[in-house]
Amino acid sequence: MKKLFAAILFYPLLSTAQLKVAKIFSDNMLLQRDKPIKIWGKGIPGSSISVLFSNTKRNTVVDNDSAWLVTFQKQKANTHPQSLLVASGAERIELKNILIGDIWICTGQSNMEWPMVKEQHWKDEKHNANQSNIRLLNPPPAGRNVFGVPYTDSLIERLTAEKFYDWNGWQQCDSSSVKLMSAVAYYFAKKVYGKTGIPIGIVNLSIGGAPLETFIDKEALKRSGQFSAKVNGDWMNNTTLPVWIRERGRQNVGTLQQVAADENGKYHAYKPGMAYEAGIQPLLSMPIKGILCYQGESNAQEIDRVNEYAALSKLMIDDYRKKSQPAGQSGKQPQLPFYFVQLSSIDTMKYKGQLWPEFRNEQRKMLDLIPNSGMAVCSDIGAKDDVHPTNKKLVGERLAIWALSKSYNQNIVPSGPLPLKATYSNGKLIISFKCVAKGLKTSDGKLPRGFSTDGKNDVMANFGDSGIVISLSIKPQYIYYGWKPFSDGNLVNSEDLPASTFKIKVQ
Repeated sequence: MKKLFAAILFYPLLSTAQLKVAKIFSDNMLLQRDKPIKIWGKGIPGSSISVLFSNTKRNTVVDNDSAWLVTFQKQKANTHPQSLLVASGAERIELKNILIGDIWICTGQSNMEWPMVKEQHWKDEKHNANQSNIRLLNPPPAGRNVFGVPYTDSLIERLTAEKFYDWNGWQQCDSSSVKLMSAVAYYFAKKVYGKTGIPIGIVNLSIGGAPLETFIDKEALKRSGQFSAKVNGDWMNNTTLPVWIRERGRQNVGTLQQVAADENGKYHAYKPGMAYEAGIQPLLSMPIKGILCYQGESNAQEIDRVNEYAALSKLMIDDYRKKSQPAGQSGKQPQLPFYFVQLSSIDTMKYKGQLWPEFRNEQRKMLDLIPNSGMAVCSDIGAKDDVHPTNKKLVGERLAIWALSKSYNQNIVPSGPLPLKATYSNGKLIISFKCVAKGLKTSDGKLPRGFSTDGKNDVMANFGDSGIVISLSIKPQYIYYGWKPFSDGNLVNSEDLPASTFKIKVQ
């Protein structure tokens, strides 16, 4: 029990006096279905604790380190609100309006963070946002939207694992509570709930501008031969980390003396392991359904960071799976679902997006590298001059399609066309695909476009019996698709889901 508490009990605690429960628990919360339910907190060592939930009482005694923990049997999904009562002596804590369903943790940077109130469809969607069976936990991280200037004293005080996220309690989804929630997460939850009837809880841990490294355990990085250098020395001077995030770190805390620090330098949202220690690690100690991620812009500006991204993502999710909540007698969750968003499209006139085609292709490789993963393709809804496309509805719904297919076992095609192979014979290059549903087509009814043999110059393509056919006099080494930062590719399947950017070798 002490090992468990070492990971989770640094949370701010909800308290009446001596009796406390971890602040992850609050009114309106959602608890994970089909897995043992754990409730924990602190109290006076040696005192008796009783917890009443779902007509079942659990009793325990507070340990010498002030920690207590009780476990209830797993429950099926339940839309009927319940209450939980914790008692010790004369002290009482009651939590109300609790549902049982599926919890999804949402990570990433600003495109995952992007709030509903700024989303393209908000004006209409706010009238549909009273979704009582969707529950929101949206703790803002320290330093949100503070760029280019030193942090204030109040922000500096929050730069610890204990205070970094402001655990402000669960909320029932409505037009008010959802305003600042991740739009991607909301639309994901709405679609999944609408198709399954299972209550959905979404925990938004995203951080604008954050690199993937902040969501990875420092110890996992240290143990990795490939990535151990990322936690050597001061992170703001570490050349194995993205240049942009180190610059932002120096702007915020570089000249400040009172910032808490360790052997890898001052604490900051972008420091390797920071978001993991403050948010991910505690949540992995309780049951969850899966992980959603929309991240990459900060790791897509240098070729070394691009080329390592798939392996770095695998390191992250492998570590999550090792540490996630035991699932009955099957042990840990080696197949904890991981669904992520491929970067969209952007021009290079106002943004450094030159490496985005390579990055999107690196993300595509993650589908084969990481079991039980899925990738929402969004290159068709990018904004030419803005790194923040505002149509998050399609993004969230495309993530939901992966979850509905693989996690909820619905008979649907989860993705747009994904390349299987490219073969050349008798002057013709034929590209075959999976995830075509009832067939390939184009989004605009025109001939397929976006294909090239050098990543620069377009070649004419057409539909054939086995996929895409391109007439060429000489066999190319590779075939590319969508290989422009702002892609003009128009290949979709019969479900109108777009094809992924790709570069594959021609056989």
